[in-house]
Amino acid sequence: MHVASLHLYPLKSCAPLAVDALDITPRGPAGDRRWLAVDADGHFLTARKHPRLVGIRALPDARGIALSANDAPPIRVDSPAPNATRRSVVIWDDRVEAVDAGDDVAAWLSSYLGIPARLVHMDDSVHRPVDPDHATAGDEVSFADGYPLLVISQAALDGLNARLPSPVPMARFRPNIVVAGVAPHAEDDWRRVRIGGIEFDAVKTCIRCVFTTIDPATMTRDPAGEPLRTLLTYRRTPKGVAFGMNLIPRGTGPIAIGDDVTPIA
Repeated sequence: MHVASLHLYPLKSCAPLAVDALDITPRGPAGDRRWLAVDADGHFLTARKHPRLVGIRALPDARGIALSANDAPPIRVDSPAPNATRRSVVIWDDRVEAVDAGDDVAAWLSSYLGIPARLVHMDDSVHRPVDPDHATAGDEVSFADGYPLLVISQAALDGLNARLPSPVPMARFRPNIVVAGVAPHAEDDWRRVRIGGIEFDAVKTCIRCVFTTIDPATMTRDPAGEPLRTLLTYRRTPKGVAFGMNLIPRGTGPIAIGDDVTPIA
């Protein structure tokens, strides 16, 4: 059992960035979902309602982030200074004081999305707790939906694609870690897992939504509602369609493609 691929999402809902290694921090991979698009009222924007977000390619570096899209000019954004303007933003049930990234990128986002929008950054001073029902005191998360990382077995996707009229890519499900050499949905039964040299608590299966129906190549929803329609036939739970497992790291450091994956509880 080993890590088959790793993925980073520097801007929430942006195109996935395939990487060879991830630097695991307490709130998830370094650089993962530390940037967020918000509307004029500070409410978070995702591709569930704004599918064009998946067409943005976000490339982080030591200074900030570069954004590009097929029908928009590229723009370079420096990470805002800690004393820059802060903006109260709402993501699900949480409200945090994120750092505003400035008017230039706000204009770029607004033009691209067709609505008034701004870009904000989660620096180290921003603290967003994980749902205490599935975490311990002090656990934090980035602008991800709820948990620091998501893992999915490659066999789970293979099993789904065997049932679909047309296969879908793993990008529909937006994992950070894809594991090969394991039975489909083996991650459902994990409670603690070691990946490389780091242990993670496996805390909650991931309940899927309409985001899975958005084709990242076309930024449009599948007219038949796939793959969610098929998943409903065999992955329905009392809380919804489950596909993948949310993780909370219990250590820090690198993990890489090829690392061993070992369930330990």
